[in-house]
Amino acid sequence: MNIKKLFKDWRIIILIFFLLVSFVAINHQFSVQGLEIKSIGLNTPAKIAGLQSPSSDIQPTKREILFSVNNKEVNSVIEYNKIVSNLEPNSTVRIKTNKNEYIFLKSSDDIGITVGERSTSNLRKGLDLQGGTRVLLKPLTEVTDQEIKDIIDTMENRLNVYGLSDLKIRSATDFLNNKYIVVEIAGATKEEVKELIGSQGKFEAKIGDEVIFEGGKKDITFVCRNDGTCSGVQSCDKAQEGYSCRFEFVITLSGEAAKKQAQATSNLEINTSESGRYLSKTLDLYLDGVQVDSLQIGSDLKGQEATRIAISGPGSGITQQDALKDAIHNMNKLQTILITGSLPTKLEIIKLDSISPLLGKSIISNILLIGIIAILAVALIIFIRYRTLKVSIPIIITLLSEIYIIMGFAALFKYNLDLAAIAGLIAAVGTGVDDQIVIADEILTEGESSSNWKDRIKKAFFIIFGAYLTTVAAMIPLLKAGAGLLTGFAIVTIAGVTIGVLITRPAFASIIKILLEE
Repeated sequence: MNIKKLFKDWRIIILIFFLLVSFVAINHQFSVQGLEIKSIGLNTPAKIAGLQSPSSDIQPTKREILFSVNNKEVNSVIEYNKIVSNLEPNSTVRIKTNKNEYIFLKSSDDIGITVGERSTSNLRKGLDLQGGTRVLLKPLTEVTDQEIKDIIDTMENRLNVYGLSDLKIRSATDFLNNKYIVVEIAGATKEEVKELIGSQGKFEAKIGDEVIFEGGKKDITFVCRNDGTCSGVQSCDKAQEGYSCRFEFVITLSGEAAKKQAQATSNLEINTSESGRYLSKTLDLYLDGVQVDSLQIGSDLKGQEATRIAISGPGSGITQQDALKDAIHNMNKLQTILITGSLPTKLEIIKLDSISPLLGKSIISNILLIGIIAILAVALIIFIRYRTLKVSIPIIITLLSEIYIIMGFAALFKYNLDLAAIAGLIAAVGTGVDDQIVIADEILTEGESSSNWKDRIKKAFFIIFGAYLTTVAAMIPLLKAGAGLLTGFAIVTIAGVTIGVLITRPAFASIIKILLEE
């Protein structure tokens, strides 16, 4: 075999170049010690110490890696959770990462760091492969593109504040130009996601019928969170059915909201009781139109522009531990909505799917197994058809090269590989094998002579290019079909057949020509 001749052909050189680019883009990691930091909770000790949540566009292999907690190495999520759970409250926590060393005090049960297994490459696994929840939402009112963008920004803030990681929110439209929002969150349950994004999250504090302030940065400049000095569960008592706890946290109002409160309280009467002196009306808290709590207003606040006030609420459960968890959950939810504000409009949940991480791992294993079996089956059938390694081996090499370049394309452009994308990859590779058979048949039609080789290759590529245009035309409608849920299939199929027509098929034709000329 004339190896030098193979590496002098410009088509084969282009194929090798794109294989190298794909290798660099995928960036395989063969040593994966430590854990990947997925997210850092807002206002947590870890956040204050300098740890940052990775941005959604950063490559997986470039995320900050946690190596040890208090000089104890961690290489699994189970090890990490065990070490953190054994830390005493207010104890010193020393976190060592690949970028820095951070020291802070543990102020609650959780230090505010979400970790996961390290990525072994820059390939991004979609929700189907890593587990999580996908929600398809539709605004209940007509919205503009700018309003859709505002909704997405508010939802990102809300979900990031709540501590959910690996978040992806995007807009989508269908053929009727209906607007949708697709939310994909790794590691979140249906209940968590449904509660956080299924409601508008409109918070209002009223005195009588007058709204004094609303959630969001306009009226609320600061919300105390994860700080025991101004936020936490104040009491837990025995109730008629189980236990009842009460949380409380401090917020700071803007000057305008403080003026509204002063005006609303200036003419209220003062009532005296055994528990103290309070104004005749209460500060009522509403969430999505439902009253969640009612707070007594101290007489000393009458007509005063108070900017610092305490917000409280209940939590209940059969056991004291259940009531405590419910109070903490309700407090976190209310704090999140006060920080991020309400969504511009109410949203309807059209579809909600949840996939467990274990199922995701099982899907990956099955895909790899079936892929290997399929490649071996294709190799066997091609060998039986042509009965020469000079044709069958280049077909398999080209097939594998095409798969690798498509994955490199996905890594380079930070595209998530989900089941739809993998189906697109299979479709693209399937057409690739067909095209290579067309090329091989054209070349071998009149024997292995090189006479009229160019004419036969031109004829083969005329057929291939026609099939390519047909495939692309068929995929374009799928870019919007199913409110964008089939976009991955369409994009990967188009990218795959384009890579094949421009890179791998020409290289295969050159390889066959050189081998058959020997």
